[in-house]
Amino acid sequence: MQKEVRYRLDNAAGGSDIIGRVCDMVSDRVPVRRLPAWTWAEQQPTWRDARPGLIEAALKRAQARPSGNWFVLAASREIRGDRPFGRTIAGVEVVAWRTSDGALHAGPGECPHLGAPLCRAAVTGGELVCRWHGLAIGARGVPGWDPLPAHDDGVLAWVRLDAVGGEDPLPAPVLSRRPDPQTSLDAVFTGIGRCEPEDVVANRLDPWHGSWFHPYSFVGLRVIEEPTEQADQFVIEVAFRLTRRFGVPVRAAFSCPEPRTVVMDILDGEGAGSVVETHAVPLGVDDTGHPRTAVIEATIANSPRPGFAVARRGAPLMRPAMRWAAARLWRDDLAYARRRYELRTTGRWPG
Repeated sequence: MQKEVRYRLDNAAGGSDIIGRVCDMVSDRVPVRRLPAWTWAEQQPTWRDARPGLIEAALKRAQARPSGNWFVLAASREIRGDRPFGRTIAGVEVVAWRTSDGALHAGPGECPHLGAPLCRAAVTGGELVCRWHGLAIGARGVPGWDPLPAHDDGVLAWVRLDAVGGEDPLPAPVLSRRPDPQTSLDAVFTGIGRCEPEDVVANRLDPWHGSWFHPYSFVGLRVIEEPTEQADQFVIEVAFRLTRRFGVPVRAAFSCPEPRTVVMDILDGEGAGSVVETHAVPLGVDDTGHPRTAVIEATIANSPRPGFAVARRGAPLMRPAMRWAAARLWRDDLAYARRRYELRTTGRWPG
């Protein structure tokens, strides 16, 4: 596939066969390719292919899958043993912390005594200690305060809220394949928008907007496979832009393992085996009554190239750059999701 995509990019740029041969000779060492000379307005329009009914059908199939009542709470590394972490999910206050063995624990965010916010508690000896009156709450809870099921997958921390989800509970979240954590590099971005989870998922199930809405990141995006009930995924070819004239071509698939998650798998090209998991988490409503949704996106990168091992050793420096790239995309995509929510809830959305 790599040669096929590279030749397509080179030929589209008006390059000769010599450029293609050079690309093949260095393909194992240099993943960067020269991009076509293009302007934004001269792209091939994608509006005919981005059919509202097809996107809506893929969304409905995703919403019908079980989640087991699991919700992403945060990046694993955000939850520590020296202080609690708090987040409201679907209007439910949740607090999480770690005991000395590193185990993740979670429970209601209100102290059972007088309702103090436990996200502001102290963590002492593996227990939450309320700052209002000193009530100590351990991993097993106290009368009036029962722990919530929690799961740490090594990248993300999850909490199970059976009263919110309303489904048959599952013992663990529904996860897709990930690269080996011993050879991969992960970073987690969190952004919040005024919309509902379905608006975030629908955004990701519209790959056709990539080169149009994010020209600073993508060029030449083509959907080569559309989802069906039998093979429920999008497959795309695209080049990730590094500069105006150079980028990295890949083939990727988008699928939904559960209602609030979209996974992008890099199938071929640079970083094959890497994944980007986009999780849409309902938070509640703002002061004006509008819903708020957190996008918690985990990028888990993998590469056999020797330079990637160096990048992994520099993970504390690499993660901010990875989060910045995600933040730039979601600045636009959360505006897309908000617009969809506003039109959908006023009866003006065409889907």
